[in-house]
Amino acid sequence: MLHIGNAKTELGTIWVAVNENGLVGVSIGKQLDGKLDLKKTAPFTKQIAEYLSGKRTDFDLPIDWRSLTDFQQKVLRQVAKIPRGKTAAYKDIAKAIGKPKASRAIGRANATNPMPLVIPCHRIISASGSLTGYSAGDGVATKKWLLDIEQSVKVCR
Repeated sequence: MLHIGNAKTELGTIWVAVNENGLVGVSIGKQLDGKLDLKKTAPFTKQIAEYLSGKRTDFDLPIDWRSLTDFQQKVLRQVAKIPRGKTAAYKDIAKAIGKPKASRAIGRANATNPMPLVIPCHRIISASGSLTGYSAGDGVATKKWLLDIEQSVKVCR
């Protein structure tokens, strides 16, 4: 069963979808499908809210990778390794997973990332260093906002 919940954050309302194995979806502003269960989703929404407010630098949430293809998993697991405040180009991810000519496929895997924020596809930029498309929230404006807060916020403990 899929459980959904939400949190009001600096970025707006964040929705999460979880099952018995972990996180399966994150949406900025758009409600996800599932049974509303704020209790089951609370640990997930709490970490996301803490992250966006600067009280947390990373996530330690279980992720259910099973809905993703092997290629998507390989790409998004590599993307998840990019540290807060840093960026990488599509070609860097392609090289890291042993597919140096797969930059377009890397872009597609990022565009279909079902867990933005937690799997930080906003940290992927073009080879020229410019910000390119972002399918979550308000697109590139949200991507820029996320990168700005990651690079400027000192984590409060």
